[in-house]
Amino acid sequence: FISTFGFSQKLLTRSGEIKFDASMPDLVEIAGKSNTASAILDEATGNFATNVLIKSFKFKAPLMEEHFNENYLESSKFANSTFKGKIAGFDAKKLTATKTVYDVEGDLTIHGVTKKVKTKIYLTSNGSKVGATGNFSVHAQDYGIEIPSLVKEKFAEQIKVSFDFDLDTK
Repeated sequence: FISTFGFSQKLLTRSGEIKFDASMPDLVEIAGKSNTASAILDEATGNFATNVLIKSFKFKAPLMEEHFNENYLESSKFANSTFKGKIAGFDAKKLTATKTVYDVEGDLTIHGVTKKVKTKIYLTSNGSKVGATGNFSVHAQDYGIEIPSLVKEKFAEQIKVSFDFDLDTK
């Protein structure tokens, strides 16, 4: 994870937040959150990578968490989800306390399937720390995640994913 970035200045975290929401309006909430996602930003190149342990996602209902890990994401077989990409036009010297929007593009791997994604990332700087936030949507079927027909109408076709990282030189 870290070795792919050479020797330039890197900012990282191991306590980032990733949330997803596959809920349909007026139905049961299907949402999970992890507060132990890792992320690294190479200030020299704009390379950006994330890693989250699937079993780290927590749900309001323990049974939903069990189904998520055993039936849908198969976390014993596909333990992590990763993103490896590059922030286009990134310049660490231009970051301020005001959010700056950049395009980020790269490879997102979920459930053992890798797809190209492009989204916006919002960066702020507060001294030695850089905040990185954003959101995007994925389709479960694009990543080989089977939703049984019995419960399919309870799942949103577009699953909303958001991330929030406070990166520093630790």
